[in-house]
Amino acid sequence: MLSTNAPRAEILAGCTRFFGHAPQTMQQRFRALASTVSAEERPDRYGGGDMLEAFEEQIAVLLGKEAAVFMPSGTMAQQIALRIHAEDSVNDRVALHPQSHLVVAEEDAYQQLSGLRGIQLGERNRLFALDDLRAAREPFGSILIELPERNIGGALRSWEELHQLCAWARDHCVRLHMDGARLWESQPFYGRSHADISALFDSVYVSFYKGLDAIAGAALAGEKAFVERARLWQHRHGGRMVQLFPFVISARDGLKRYLKRMPDYVRRAREIARIIRDVGLTVTPDPPPTNMMHVYLRGDAKIFDATMVELARDRKIRLFNSLRATDTPSVHMFELNVAEAAFAISNQEIEEMFSRLAG
Repeated sequence: MLSTNAPRAEILAGCTRFFGHAPQTMQQRFRALASTVSAEERPDRYGGGDMLEAFEEQIAVLLGKEAAVFMPSGTMAQQIALRIHAEDSVNDRVALHPQSHLVVAEEDAYQQLSGLRGIQLGERNRLFALDDLRAAREPFGSILIELPERNIGGALRSWEELHQLCAWARDHCVRLHMDGARLWESQPFYGRSHADISALFDSVYVSFYKGLDAIAGAALAGEKAFVERARLWQHRHGGRMVQLFPFVISARDGLKRYLKRMPDYVRRAREIARIIRDVGLTVTPDPPPTNMMHVYLRGDAKIFDATMVELARDRKIRLFNSLRATDTPSVHMFELNVAEAAFAISNQEIEEMFSRLAG
């Protein structure tokens, strides 16, 4: 058990080694970003400007869409996308997973702010499938598909299964929106271009602050007319800010620096998952299709937390911030994301730490 008098938060704050991206101080981040900006570049203003527009065009091309708009948050981007699809389909029902971010982390904003109604498909601990679409009791105008489904560990459908869902939607004149918060991390699994994956969907949201380690920010992509309407709703949502250039520069740098590293992150995540499994713990999905997984621990959460803090104190490595409850009272879970910093931790040390955690 933990024998130091130092408080938990102080010990965790003192960690210098991580499995994801190592955090930076504000000074470090802004100094690094300043070096990526040319003397000729000028900041955006109220959604316009060469620098911002060039980045939006870069995202549109990467995703194979006619246009894209940069937004301060994914929550805003997705609510706007679904609102537009509801208008076009004359149907305010949205089919989505029971553990979608819109359901569990946004205080029902899509319903409260946009008047949309959610139709939850399938069961909470598995991906919904074609049969779940067919079994829905009410017609819906759009489907939100998250790649990957974060809250069940980062699970992904096969390309064939994804294609079947999208084909069904087309046949039934249902709009398709991709929650691509981790599309960058999902692409290696499919072995197809971002544009090929995005082609299955009417609209695509991508995030810049997760695997790409930007400060914040998102983009929404689709047909040109769709994006122009999205810009209008962005203004109505209060998202057309006077300047967003720190977010844009950070997103641009993250895309350049880390997008090419995603296959390496996925391979490293699978190596780490194998080590964790071999010491007797459970990971989901196994093997992970992306760079993230859920790690499950059976026993006393206080003991696991104390062991984690001891490891943080002794090795300066943070395994997790907190444990989450599961449907089984004695089983706890944490999310593990793998990125650049994970390559500085040896397999032997990973085995030692998780063996200690497993008891």
